[in-house]
Amino acid sequence: MEKINSSSVVYYKWVLWACMVVYIGSGFVQCSVTYDRKAILINGQRRILFSGSIHYPRSTPEMWEDLINKAKEGGVDVIETYVFWNVHEPSPGNYDFEGRYDLVRFVKTIQKAGLYAHLRIGPYVCAEWNFGGFPVWLKYVPGISFRTDNEPFKMAMKGFTEKIVNLMKSEKLYESQGGPIILSQIENEYGPMAKSLGASGHQYSTWAANMAVALDTGVPWVMCKEEDAPDPVINTCNGFYCDAFSPNKPYKPTIWTEAWSGWFTEFGGPNHERPVQDLAFAVARFIQKGGSFINYYMYHGGTNFGRSAGGPFITTSYDYDAPLDEYGLIRQPKYGHLKELHRAVKLCEKSLISTDPTITSLGNLQQAYVYTSESGDCAAFLSNYDTKSAVRVMFNNMHYNIPPWSISILPDCRNVVFNTAKVGVQTSQMEMVPANNEILSWQTYNEDLSSLDDSSTFSTVGLLEQINVTRDATDYLWYTTSVDIGSSESFLHGGELPTLIVQSTGHALHVFINGQLSGSASGTRQNRRFTFKGKVNLRAGSNKIGLLSVAVGLPNVGGHYETWNTGVLGPVALLGLDQGKRDLSWAKWTYQVGLKGEAMNLVSPNTISSVEWMQGSLIAQKQQPLTWHKAYFNAPDGDEPLALDMSSMGKGQLWVNGQSLGRYWTAYATGDCNGCSYVGSFRPPKCQLGCGQPTQKWYHLPRSWLKPTENLLVLFEELGGDPTRIGVVKRSMTSVCADMAEYHPNFKNWQIESYGKPEEFRKPKVHLHCGPGQSISSIKFASFGTPLGTCGSFQKGTCHAPTSYAILEKCIGKERCSVAISNSNFGHDPCPNVLKRLSVEAICAPHN
Repeated sequence: MEKINSSSVVYYKWVLWACMVVYIGSGFVQCSVTYDRKAILINGQRRILFSGSIHYPRSTPEMWEDLINKAKEGGVDVIETYVFWNVHEPSPGNYDFEGRYDLVRFVKTIQKAGLYAHLRIGPYVCAEWNFGGFPVWLKYVPGISFRTDNEPFKMAMKGFTEKIVNLMKSEKLYESQGGPIILSQIENEYGPMAKSLGASGHQYSTWAANMAVALDTGVPWVMCKEEDAPDPVINTCNGFYCDAFSPNKPYKPTIWTEAWSGWFTEFGGPNHERPVQDLAFAVARFIQKGGSFINYYMYHGGTNFGRSAGGPFITTSYDYDAPLDEYGLIRQPKYGHLKELHRAVKLCEKSLISTDPTITSLGNLQQAYVYTSESGDCAAFLSNYDTKSAVRVMFNNMHYNIPPWSISILPDCRNVVFNTAKVGVQTSQMEMVPANNEILSWQTYNEDLSSLDDSSTFSTVGLLEQINVTRDATDYLWYTTSVDIGSSESFLHGGELPTLIVQSTGHALHVFINGQLSGSASGTRQNRRFTFKGKVNLRAGSNKIGLLSVAVGLPNVGGHYETWNTGVLGPVALLGLDQGKRDLSWAKWTYQVGLKGEAMNLVSPNTISSVEWMQGSLIAQKQQPLTWHKAYFNAPDGDEPLALDMSSMGKGQLWVNGQSLGRYWTAYATGDCNGCSYVGSFRPPKCQLGCGQPTQKWYHLPRSWLKPTENLLVLFEELGGDPTRIGVVKRSMTSVCADMAEYHPNFKNWQIESYGKPEEFRKPKVHLHCGPGQSISSIKFASFGTPLGTCGSFQKGTCHAPTSYAILEKCIGKERCSVAISNSNFGHDPCPNVLKRLSVEAICAPHN
């Protein structure tokens, strides 16, 4: 087995960033970030680092400190974020670093928590973010071609990258200046595109790397999914699993920039869940193979406020099944199980960073990775890749049982402190509970379809691409034309109605004939193009055909997606007239960018509008399309996160006090929701939830956006719905479950003082913990023995200790409670020689 000593550590002169001495307050802090083949070195110390993605625009500044502190409590060392060019430079040379876009405040919040930062500047970010993070104006720079060896693009990209780096330097935020930033990323997942472009792709990626390194940040740069990242840039891995990855040079560390904790959702699709047992297994596989830096993408996913969602068709929720849910609440068991994994790995850190593993076969699909250092430290990872059965293996003259698709971690090569498949932390059941505060005095305003405002329209022959016209200032573009129908047409005299065909390049379309909604159609994220085909009720004389084309987030991924079309490009034709087909593609079309309500700024609480809003009693009956609705509500009491239940509505956008909560769409999910097993390789089709339900019905309403009273809610409804049934809900913990075997791995069985010696087994405990301001109000289920089922559907098995409920009921009235899993605690052994477990479900309720 190879030991690592100083002579075998390869440093190239451009890898060793000079250690700088920075004066802070009354002392000197020495800071450097370097790397070798084992790890990132911070001030000369190799580190195993766990990182979590939290994107600052996807939450509010008021949430940042809580999110970052929860990540720290979960065993995270580094906070990672992309930098979003389109929010920071909305028009050329005009910058915005305020509010949710206050990048400096975000990085300083990370620093305040005592964590490191990884700044992924890109500036292409993908991220299911509108236009992949590029500002739309960039598309209109003369001669530009994105992400290739193109001078206009490189000039713009260099300008923005310099802007961000100089901003960070000016605030002394790089580790080399005493700040928290230890890594930066340039470009993003460029490898596949580089291959498709050939020489120009390679030239561009080399230019990007050299441009970044020349900015002299004092910390290493990385490129993810970029096999030929040139020195000194480190190439890194993104994926569900990265244990097969190795960097392109033997002197670079093995870094996983995106360990996908779940998956994104799209309107009309199911929600995705990645079992924590599989995620923990993937991370342990990476660590045992020598990986030293893992970033969870996402650790908190958050919300695509406004029109920031990309795709198209990406939902407003970017929850990602992350350890912290969209609202910033802890998702159990994912958060707690990963916290225990991090703790177990950190117990092995000295061994992991100082040596390479010896690999031993323990069976057909079983292995031991053993790290033994010169100082005598020893750590072992025992893995079982069998997806069907647990195995009993012999290691160091002791027997170990390893569940299927799992790894046991032994920080002293003897005692198991953690197994990736054995979840000991509680499962929290979260529900949306009505806040019981009324939304009052609904009023409506209908977009006037009869006359377009001449001052905001123009006409031309033929059909125009949507983004070229709107420049993405709005989701909406009207295409209108007139059609004359002779009084002798057969369909006017009992014949079959004509058919209108409209081919669109995306993303959604509402067809109006003489001001009446005739039908709607939309594409999908995979196939933006679609065709509307429907019977239309025309009359003799002049008829007005209005096509409202709707963008649902601009694409964020794909080769040269900046060249992809949106909107109605034809053909548009009428079929079934007496003369046959009438092609309208080259008729005279009139265009209006956006809605009248947008132009009048109806969403702002400060707008004094000449609009005649209609009072509410008629609303529920009429349910008209293209309607603005507004109402007022008071902020609910308490401090639980809030959302709006929009399931009574169709499709549109909503605002509170002038701030956009995002797009809503009650699109029902189709998919395969037939259960979920943690074993076997995870892919997004595997663990789907919510089939037959709206993909998203709750829309995050940040409490910091509310006043105590008279909050203005405005929505624009494209299809029709009943706004009087919109409700404010609170996200609350309703119950907690625990399910643990009597020989569950236990950190208390491993003490530094008794390193490597077998100990008397300490009985594990289940820990129950309700949310803030709550306590355990009742025990819904308790059984020590052989209970069956899962959280929410536990049942007694053939063996059950009769004292189970009595022992657990001691927890009633407490916010948190722990119970030892032992025969003595439950009076006696209910079934000798049988492996027993304790299953509990406790109801949580607000303190009296």
